[in-house]
Amino acid sequence: MELKYWKKLSHKEQDKKITDALKRNINYQDFIPLGVPVSKLDPHVFYEQASFLTEAPLLRTYIMNPNHIGCHTMGESEPFFAGTQALEHEIVELLCVDIFKAEENTCDGYIATGGTEANIQAAWIYRNYFMDQYNANITEIALLSSADTHYSVAKAANLLNLQSVIVDVDDDTRMINERSLDKKTKEAIDSGIKFFIVFSNMATTMFGSVDNPDLYAEYLSKHDVTFKIHVDGAFGGFIYPLSNPDNNVNFSNPNVSSITLDAHKMLQAPYGTGIFIARKGLMQYACTKEAAYVNGTDNTLCGSRSGANAVAVWMILFTYGPYGWFEKINKLLYRTTWLCKQLDYHNFGYYRHPYLNIVTIRAKHIPAEIASKYGLVPDTHTGESKWYKIVVMDHVEIQLLKLFLKELEQ
Repeated sequence: MELKYWKKLSHKEQDKKITDALKRNINYQDFIPLGVPVSKLDPHVFYEQASFLTEAPLLRTYIMNPNHIGCHTMGESEPFFAGTQALEHEIVELLCVDIFKAEENTCDGYIATGGTEANIQAAWIYRNYFMDQYNANITEIALLSSADTHYSVAKAANLLNLQSVIVDVDDDTRMINERSLDKKTKEAIDSGIKFFIVFSNMATTMFGSVDNPDLYAEYLSKHDVTFKIHVDGAFGGFIYPLSNPDNNVNFSNPNVSSITLDAHKMLQAPYGTGIFIARKGLMQYACTKEAAYVNGTDNTLCGSRSGANAVAVWMILFTYGPYGWFEKINKLLYRTTWLCKQLDYHNFGYYRHPYLNIVTIRAKHIPAEIASKYGLVPDTHTGESKWYKIVVMDHVEIQLLKLFLKELEQ
């Protein structure tokens, strides 16, 4: 595993780099800007002299309250928070190059508020791209995704006033039904759709299934329409590229233009920490020119956002390093495989992608009271559930799984 940026750093090394970054940010004791509408956290409420802060660089960052408005991989940014913005830039380049196989300095991106925002950001960019580059009418653009795709795509369609084309999946394999893909795209084209924004999944929320982006590309190319493919790796982005390094869901695949990740899932960062990354030349289509008072303008959906979340992601990645992270995910995959072997022994129907840590069990095998007791997640809360999901994380140990299985046996 030859990586350019990702390595393991000691706590001391991390503390020094974060401290140096904070020194490059504005210090309200040394300089009081009259035009900046924010400052560090209110010292009357948040005590900043606590002794433990000297050993807690992330908490110091929260108190300093850096604003990471804008996209720091392109052009200029607000100079008041240049230090921690540079750490965010470093994260984006690390993810694009070392995990998603991009060439150096060929991608842009930013720490978003979550995977939902990142997915909407992608749809927003591609809608504007088609309208700008092809003079497309909004009625000629559609979002294309599978039935297992996250609900954020429905949000994007609603917010951006775009049509939504949903493709069926096989009930057992969760793979895209090619006949449905061909039929649905042809029907959309016949109704006047000329441009497709594709959401290809890298671990769906309910099942952990992974779509083949080249399948979408094959059928859309066959119908001779213009398209862009965005990969929703909100769950799978921090596990699938390492558990299955020979995959085609990355920037080495010319069909992939952008990717969503959620650091508050597998990476266990604070909630409200998503990531959007894209090939260079695309972020400009989300530029809000009216934000003229922002240095470098703003190319993001959310605008102002906490720089502390970027520092949290940076710390997690450099605390583990690539090999430590590889060991962690393989421990989770081992537990997941163990669970599946027990389910096989009892002939319980389930779905599990072999490179991921989600097991979705058919609801007919699980009484509702057991599902509730163990916190299993149903595929629906508004009707009769067909599936219950288990996500094997650090806290889901084999001992707990054994207790769950024992109750199922009884």
